[in-house]
This record gives sequence, structure tokens and C-alpha cells, in this order.
Amino acid sequence: MLQIEALKKRIETTRDLQSVVKTMKALAAVNIRQYERAARSIEHYTRTTEMALQVLLLDPVHPPLARGAPKERVGGVVFGSDQGMCGQLNDQVVAHACAFLDKEFPLHGSNRRILALGQRVHARLRDRGHRVEASYAMPGSVKGIVPGVQDLLVHIEKWLREDTAQHVVLFHGKQISGASYRAQAVRLLPLDKAWLDRLREKKWPTHCVPMFTMEKGPLFSALVRQHLFACLFRAYAQSLASENAARLSAMQGAEKNIEERLEELTARFHKKRQMSITEELLDIVAGWEALKQEKRG
Repeated sequence: MLQIEALKKRIETTRDLQSVVKTMKALAAVNIRQYERAARSIEHYTRTTEMALQVLLLDPVHPPLARGAPKERVGGVVFGSDQGMCGQLNDQVVAHACAFLDKEFPLHGSNRRILALGQRVHARLRDRGHRVEASYAMPGSVKGIVPGVQDLLVHIEKWLREDTAQHVVLFHGKQISGASYRAQAVRLLPLDKAWLDRLREKKWPTHCVPMFTMEKGPLFSALVRQHLFACLFRAYAQSLASENAARLSAMQGAEKNIEERLEELTARFHKKRQMSITEELLDIVAGWEALKQEKRG
């Protein structure tokens, strides 16, 4: 009887866990949608910034260009997670970042600056022997992305001002579809000269090109800062979407395992219960037979 009660408690606990997993699945799916919308919304902002840069580049008087930079110092921004239950996301992003940096920027010591976004990715970078210059928390909602972007911009501008990083690369997850994602590297700085050339050569959609009166140098710097803001915002949104995609995938696997475990426990419970009922029936029959023998005797 004690075994039956123990099995019953385990079944109840497993069902409670199943309910928690289903709730986390639903939350992950909802979060994926909101971060996908955030990533799409920044595309309009990016398009407006690119059109402003195009107007500036169409001016034939000393058009500003992206300057090339030697590969002597690099800054890497690695996006991870503060929360758990997101599968191998942090390991995959860190592995991709380390492989990319070792291949493209075989630098060591102070020539390689690393920023970690999320305590879990920070720990994995430290385990691989990388010195993390600073660590920032990942936002828990879309509203927290903008303050995070502003903090990163301040840190990156410090790198550029002090000339401690000539290249800046972002490493984060990108959702592919549903619960699938992949790690990717995005070169943030220096600006891609080919991209600026394409903007300059692109035909303006109307016959009237807008004019500007601000000096080209400060205007170009302001537009580049807006471009960096859009790139960092997109990286945050894609990273958070991939984190929830990884969590959704992990919860799907957990749900399947829980269902199999629940079936196993339920089968064992029914088997034990049936055995207990059979034993009670046998006891009753044996007692009845004993009474009959007693009456006959």
C-alpha cells in the first residue's frame, strides 16, 4: 500500500512539473513573437537612416568614406543569457565567437577586448580563458533593449576614443524559424566601404534629392551613430528571440520526456493497484474457504 501511495505522489509531482513546462513553452512562444516584432520594427528605422546617408553620399563635394583599419585591436560583444533552461545557446555562441576571433583576429592580451551580455555567457568565456572587460545584464523585455543599447554605445565609443579597438564584432544567436536558431557574427565597425558605395550608387526614388545645411562631418557622425544604434537594437532583439527559441526547444524536449515518464508511472501505478486488488480478493476467498471448512468441521 505504501508503494502505491508513493507512486501516486510521484505522478502528482510529475503532472505539476508538466504544467510548469507547458506554461514556460507558452511564455517562450509569446516572447519570440514580441522580439520578432521588435526586430522588424527597427528595419524601418534602418531604412530611414540609410536614406539619410545616401543623400549625404550623393553630394559630390568630398563624400565621406569609411576608413580601413588594421587588424591590430578588436572588440567583441558576445550576447548570451542571464536565465537558464535555454539549451546549448550560450555554448554555441561562445564557441562561434572564439572560432571567429581566433581565425580573423589572432590577437591576445589587451589587443582583444570582450564584452559579455549575460552572466551565463560570461562564465563560459571565462572558462575558455578569455578576460571579459565588462559584463551587462540582458533585458527581460522589449522596453529594456534601448537602455542596453545606450550602455553598449557608450562603451564602444570609449573603445574608439581611446583607440583600444579598431574593429568591433557582434556575436549572437539568430532565430531561423520556430524553435531553431544559429550563432552568427556581425561586423559592426569599421563601416563596410562596399555598403557605402552601394548607397552612393543607388538611384534616388524621386527626381528631387533632399538638401542639408549641416556640416558633412558632424552630420555623417550623427547618422553613423544612428546606424550603430539600429544594428545593436537588432542584435539584442535577435539574440532574445533566439534565447526564447532555444528555451522553447528545450521545453518541447522536456515535455516529451515528462509525458513518457508519466505514462511509465501511470502504468506502474495501475499494475501495483491491480496486484493489490488481486491480493485482497485472494485474501477474501481464502478467508471464506477457511470459514466454510470451520463450519464443516
